Amino acid sequence: MSEEDIVLTPMMKQFLDLKAKHPDAVMLFRCGDFYETYSTDAVVAAEILGITLTKRANGKGKTVEMAGFPHHALDTYLPKLIRAGKRVAVCDQLEDPKKKRQEIKGKKGLSQMDKMVKRGITELVTPGVAMGDNVFNYKENNFLAAVHFGNGACGLALLDISTGEFLTAEGTADYIDKLLANFSPKEVLVVRGRRDKFIATFGKYYVYELDDWAFVERTSREKLLKHFGVQTLKGFGIDYMHNGITASGAILQYLGMTQHNLTGHITSIQRIDEERYVRLDKFTVRNLEIVNAMNEGGRSLLDVIDRTATPMGERLLRRWLLFPLRDIRQIESRQNVTEYFFRNPDFRDTVEQGLKGIGDIERLVSKIAVSRISPREMMQLRYALDAIVPIKQACLEADENLQRMGSQLSECEELRSRIAREIVPEP
Repeated sequence: MSEEDIVLTPMMKQFLDLKAKHPDAVMLFRCGDFYETYSTDAVVAAEILGITLTKRANGKGKTVEMAGFPHHALDTYLPKLIRAGKRVAVCDQLEDPKKKRQEIKGKKGLSQMDKMVKRGITELVTPGVAMGDNVFNYKENNFLAAVHFGNGACGLALLDISTGEFLTAEGTADYIDKLLANFSPKEVLVVRGRRDKFIATFGKYYVYELDDWAFVERTSREKLLKHFGVQTLKGFGIDYMHNGITASGAILQYLGMTQHNLTGHITSIQRIDEERYVRLDKFTVRNLEIVNAMNEGGRSLLDVIDRTATPMGERLLRRWLLFPLRDIRQIESRQNVTEYFFRNPDFRDTVEQGLKGIGDIERLVSKIAVSRISPREMMQLRYALDAIVPIKQACLEADENLQRMGSQLSECEELRSRIAREIVPEP
């Protein structure tokens, strides 16, 4: 869109100035009780959202395409744009219109721009950086990835901002290809000019290019050290992973660019140990129908064995199937825990009942970190923490493996009490 396309009324001038910051994103421009889109954004939004495409009068007989929806319906329409692979810039009013009118009342010599309510982009939502429940498939992680093409090796970083899980790896292109296929990131960051190379090497993903300054190892290392508040990355086991560090830092840079600055729930970064798991390429995963059936109406291995009681369990089971263990001791440890559940039905029933009350506590906790949790969800968190108490007690009375798990569970007594005191549940 260019300035020649429309007559620049003050509001359209404001819109274009903000749109220029993210020209590749659909901008949802808050006007009173509505989010509106204009010009080519309106055409795209109308088609994806199934809303009416109309025109806005813009002075001197000019018009511009417009489509909009009530602001309270944002959680309904925003996920549809994201699932369609669009980047969305949410532009909100930064002033109360009523207070603004009172402030300028009686003042003379003000320009039309001075009289405008200030607006600003409060969030840039992309397929890989989203926090809305309606965007997610609760059975899967919503990973944002970054790939760095280094000398002789590739670096990979993966972040699910909705859970705080942060992973990194490096190796041959073949190894990174297997990881990408199994983690299935919703968005992949690469350095500008490498999109074609990425697609030729790894196949079709939603790819977004960043300027080369975002993929500088020294800057990335400093970014990680500052974020985690440490002097060295040795404690995470990644200090030597130059390409992985570069990719990981690029992800943190991207969070800042998209104005996702509340990242306190991202507390660690984990190295993907390629020697720990059996490598499964995408052809093996597809042909064995591990997570998806090849035929319509068919059932995958995951469909058959998934009897998990929580969304976290579903995501973990999926991960275990795609990354089978190689260490016999770890395999036997899992088998021993499974056998204990099988041979002790009372214990199994207690744990299962408790787990059903937990819900998706992982994503609830992340919502607290980014200040997006509602009072209703805080009550859900309280009930989830209450459900942990009998699970912990049952584990402490079980065998050695489960006792170890039980000792790691926190009952969060102070937090539960505070929620109970400060939030009154609906009748």
